[in-house]
Amino acid sequence: MDLENKAGSIANIIDHTLLKPDTTKEEMTKLCDEAKEYGFATVCVPPYFVAHCKSQLADSAVKICTVVGFPLGFDSSFAKVEAIKRAISDGADEIDAVVNIAAVKDKNWSYVRNEVQSFTRATHLKGKLLKLIFETALLEKDDLEKLCDLVNQEEVDFVKTSTGFNGGASKETVSQLRELLSPQIKIKASGGIDSTDKAIQLVKAGANRIGTSKALELI
Repeated sequence: MDLENKAGSIANIIDHTLLKPDTTKEEMTKLCDEAKEYGFATVCVPPYFVAHCKSQLADSAVKICTVVGFPLGFDSSFAKVEAIKRAISDGADEIDAVVNIAAVKDKNWSYVRNEVQSFTRATHLKGKLLKLIFETALLEKDDLEKLCDLVNQEEVDFVKTSTGFNGGASKETVSQLRELLSPQIKIKASGGIDSTDKAIQLVKAGANRIGTSKALELI
């Protein structure tokens, strides 16, 4: 893919995102229509709207992504796993789940490992894809390194930089993640991506997917 050729060339790696708390069904329908028109990878939507989007995208290749433990991540692991199961039952193809940042900061690595394993098992059991949200802006270097080491031992599909509620993605962070993560684990850059140039910089740094609420501006 020649990223310098045209902005539209990155459409198929964009998660077209709308996660506002006051989102309406009409806005979700519009989001799905735009995703089909421009060929985005997924629509990233609140769990409440997964079933609606499933019906809207039934005749397209666009996948449905939803969030779990979003945006704070400190729900119990059990609650998050049940949310993953329900989202998949409703029609989600990809799960963006927030790791328990409080447990990471508390250095309770046994809890974090068990949570990641539970997420992975619940998602992969149904043949779906898991993106684990790190919230990198809140992590010290040592925590990030330990978390990457832990994830490298599991079967997580993607690591996602952030929710967008506590800082965003930077090419430096993406590059750091690419160095720390196993080659088979992909990276989703998310948070504050509001221009084509920034998106392309993140891809060049190692991002495989771009999550943004500004997708139409990017392409």
